[in-house]
Amino acid sequence: MKNSLAAWRSELHAELTENILPFWLSLCPADGPLTGRVDGEGRAHAGAGLSAVLLARMLWFFSAAYRTVGDRRALDAARRVRLFVSANLIDRRYGGVFWELSHNGLPLNYKKQSYAAGFAIYALCEYALATGDMRAAEEAEALFESLEEHACDTAHDGYVEAFARDWQPLDDMRLSDKDTNTTFSMNTHLHLLEAYAALSKVSPSQRVADALGRLIRIHVDRIFDPATGHLNLFFDRGWRVEGRTVSYGHDIEASWLLDEAAAAARISSPKVAAVVDSLAVAAIEGLQPDGSMIYEYDRATGRTDADRHWWVQAESVVGLFNMYQRTGDERFLCRSRDAWRYISRRLVDRRHGEWLWSIRADGSENRTDDKAGFWKCPYHNGRMCMEIMARIDRMTDD
Repeated sequence: MKNSLAAWRSELHAELTENILPFWLSLCPADGPLTGRVDGEGRAHAGAGLSAVLLARMLWFFSAAYRTVGDRRALDAARRVRLFVSANLIDRRYGGVFWELSHNGLPLNYKKQSYAAGFAIYALCEYALATGDMRAAEEAEALFESLEEHACDTAHDGYVEAFARDWQPLDDMRLSDKDTNTTFSMNTHLHLLEAYAALSKVSPSQRVADALGRLIRIHVDRIFDPATGHLNLFFDRGWRVEGRTVSYGHDIEASWLLDEAAAAARISSPKVAAVVDSLAVAAIEGLQPDGSMIYEYDRATGRTDADRHWWVQAESVVGLFNMYQRTGDERFLCRSRDAWRYISRRLVDRRHGEWLWSIRADGSENRTDDKAGFWKCPYHNGRMCMEIMARIDRMTDD
């Protein structure tokens, strides 16, 4: 077993250091602007805007990569992105972060999306861990306080999706065009959970601990659906469910992120453990014989989206491995490795680097969507490599 895991770790190390990291370093040159978009054929688009999601996830990735493999180029890139984020993305007047910047750092979209602030917190915490720069932790704390002051709706027990620049209400709070326009969403709460868990490690306080505990409870009591074992995705202000779509990728991602958050919060709860296990088991409904996981299923219409998105495959590797560690059941380990084999065989772009956005349901490559862009970032795939490497290291050291 140890030899098998060591060989897999070597594969993931190679994927991280020889494919994913070099691709993203090329978009963050020492003597030029950040690249905001590379299309599916590998063509860079000069002058493309820079989303808050892209910037935060790049900052997180370079910081984590430096912590994991010690590559000084990753540290240099992390410093460049951190300076850009601090100088341009954070709104020094009202707090929070802008939704999108121009390539030269001017705000293009002033909307305050709670999701984006969560990723900025997550990234700044990782940078603080990588460099020891506690000013980054202080910036993360300030973003946390902005969210707690403006986005945390204590009357309705949730975090509101979005606001205008000055934190006034918005009519359209959607994270993307494909989302439902609702007050609360699973996706925003999931990534605030992740961000607050990271903040609790670099800036422990009772206030952060209480907020993290609240988010764990919201997931268990409001977002998780005990009737199906899945997460519900969208909710009105009274937490009434809107829509019946199952997102297999979010189910498997939430299973391990909730597990990690509970550990960070030092919460040992049979109820939380049961939800973690239920989500992972429910997500297996989306697994296919080739090791891949399909995107989503609409229980209201019966429609299935069987595309294999890059991030869903990456999260399935980690979530299934986490279940192997939780249960000792080697079937989960086999499924995790099968998911990686599918990624290596179909999604890794051997011509242009990085991963494709997806493989379509008919088996064809999707080169219409970006290789890097507003949503396509090194977070899911880079994190998968580093997470599994670290888990294997801990297992083989025991």
